[in-house]
Amino acid sequence: MSEVNIRNVTKIYPGHGAKDAPVLALDDISVDIADKEFCSIVGHSGCGKTTLLNMLAGFEQPTAGNIKVHGEAVGRPTWQRAMVFQDYALFPWLTVEQNISFGLEMKQVDIEKRRTIIDEQIRLVGLVGFEKRYPHQLSGGMKQRVSIARALSVNPEVLLMDEPFAALDAQNRAVMQQEMGRLLAQTDTAVRKTMVLVTHSIEEAILLSDRIIVLSSRPGRIKEIMKVDLPRPRDEDDPRFIALRHRLRELINEEVEDEEVEAKA
Repeated sequence: MSEVNIRNVTKIYPGHGAKDAPVLALDDISVDIADKEFCSIVGHSGCGKTTLLNMLAGFEQPTAGNIKVHGEAVGRPTWQRAMVFQDYALFPWLTVEQNISFGLEMKQVDIEKRRTIIDEQIRLVGLVGFEKRYPHQLSGGMKQRVSIARALSVNPEVLLMDEPFAALDAQNRAVMQQEMGRLLAQTDTAVRKTMVLVTHSIEEAILLSDRIIVLSSRPGRIKEIMKVDLPRPRDEDDPRFIALRHRLRELINEEVEDEEVEAKA
């Protein structure tokens, strides 16, 4: 069963003045994302990855085409879809547990159930013992764990992630990728979410995804959709992993080479 249906989606940004031509960011994107699938979107910088994610969240609207989740058109942000941002977007005046509780309070979840959910999420992301800490007392990786826990706490149908580990140093990024892989491997399929990740990291996409959508350079079009049929947790030294990485690099490098040819023409 498909959870997310993207049909003939095009996005055009108007120019800001008489001399600025409109920008065609995405052109005729169509893809289905299955229930409980982890799908990554990769491509050259400026190909429209984040634009597509923002339209899935309801922050922006397509110029043409439509996006549906469980058959309902996406018209605005709702609890049905939660976003994890690159810069954490935590409230600095709230503790770890208060940040996680925020969405639950907005949904008017009763205090006993709220406490159970908060405890469960803190355990899930490995932050037991840090419940009373404030964001400035946490490492970047820990802040992002809070952000993920906050998003999951409201029980969304779809979890959207925009470069969630990009601001971390290499060591913390690797740890968070491993932790996300662990959650995907261990989480009961009955409670697993449909997840869509935007990333510049080829390795991250292969480590975490069931499928990878490769977008062309602007205007973004679907160049290829790759299935990642590897058991979790995944080994970067696995020959199958290396082959997928090589193919993805080829696809993205082709776009860079095409841009250079056009620039010289």
